[in-house]
Amino acid sequence: MVRRCAECAGRRLAFARARAAVEYDEPVRHVVAAWKERGLRRLAAWAAAVVAESLPRPDATCIAFVPGDPDRRLRRGHAAERLANELAELWALPCAPLLRRTRGSVRQRGLTQRERRLNVAGAFLAHGPVPAWVTLVDDVYTTGATVNAAASALRKGGARRVEVVTFAHTIRVR
Repeated sequence: MVRRCAECAGRRLAFARARAAVEYDEPVRHVVAAWKERGLRRLAAWAAAVVAESLPRPDATCIAFVPGDPDRRLRRGHAAERLANELAELWALPCAPLLRRTRGSVRQRGLTQRERRLNVAGAFLAHGPVPAWVTLVDDVYTTGATVNAAASALRKGGARRVEVVTFAHTIRVR
């Protein structure tokens, strides 16, 4: 069991913990690409079933999701929102759009860990009443930059505890 990934070691994080159902390996990359890039949106239900079978139901008050970039969302939908809605149904928890993007950002793919953090710093704002305990959902955890920026916004909005759940997680060995 990995207690702290290489990307998180030595960093202060806005979330209490992050869990993923599967490793983001080559076969999973193809599934995620089909889901996000080729519009096979029904894969969200399958991914949610995998997550729900792999991870215990969180004790959170509600589920929130990392909002997608508006420009990319128009072209391909938004995987994290679909995954969050499917998980909310499976776990019998409410799903709330607690975050909004304050600005667009360039794609994270191909950026270094530092560039990723800078790219999403301040990109999210919490709105509406934010419960004390939130489970934040995203599709893939790569460096943690996006979920950390989103969790930071939720914490500023009033959440005392934010846990992250993703379908896949990139495993790096240093």
